[in-house]
Amino acid sequence: MIVAGCDVGSLTAKAVILNDNEIIATAVIRAGTKPEESADKVLDKALERAGLARTDIRFAVGTGYGKERISFVNKSESEISCHAKGAWWCMPSVRMVIDIGGQDAKAIKIDEKGNISRYIYNDKCASGTGRFLEIMADAMGVNLEDMGDLAELSTEQISISNQCVIFAETEVVSLINDRKKPQDIINGLHHAIANRVASLAKSIGVEQDIVMTGGVAKNRGVFQALSKGLGLPVKALEKIDPQLNGALGAALLALEHV
Repeated sequence: MIVAGCDVGSLTAKAVILNDNEIIATAVIRAGTKPEESADKVLDKALERAGLARTDIRFAVGTGYGKERISFVNKSESEISCHAKGAWWCMPSVRMVIDIGGQDAKAIKIDEKGNISRYIYNDKCASGTGRFLEIMADAMGVNLEDMGDLAELSTEQISISNQCVIFAETEVVSLINDRKKPQDIINGLHHAIANRVASLAKSIGVEQDIVMTGGVAKNRGVFQALSKGLGLPVKALEKIDPQLNGALGAALLALEHV
């Protein structure tokens, strides 16, 4: 019973292949300007790892920013549904999923059966998203992937007061000119994004257990700052890379259709 889930976001494309209820292959690539091409590439990469062909897939579900442009899927599902499904499958004790994607942030409450009870998301502003961190990394001349490690070296708490990306970038440049240490600025940025997302989650009521999904969940600095912002521990997803959670949820929904 081979099924696939494909999540094409603004920054990355992800694919997960299941055989019944078992993950047999995954893949992540940098997304290009054409979602359909990114989807094809990431699925082919996952199929190669599984030793399968497209004809072996019984059903495929697409999700994410580019879901309507994926040519090979049988159905498209919302990111809300997919992230809730994937997180609950990984950890049935989960009651809140916080997903920080490339262009939006979501907080999703689920019940003991994995059903969505409430959700809220911000897709109107880049603050509180992966894009915010990407822009700040470029402004500081550091690699996005290194920000989590650098933040752990921080010795001074710096507050980033501006939530708007444009003004926050100006504030970061000003801090650099004031000879503030890069690790302290990065730590301040992590708390700024975490506090923004924590406010979003608190608006629908925070419940434990809480997990964080999306590529930003791999940044330890944001992960720790979010726990502080919520006043509750945020747990790491079990069974899968948090960046793949949306694609996993899509694959699980594909399995239900079959």
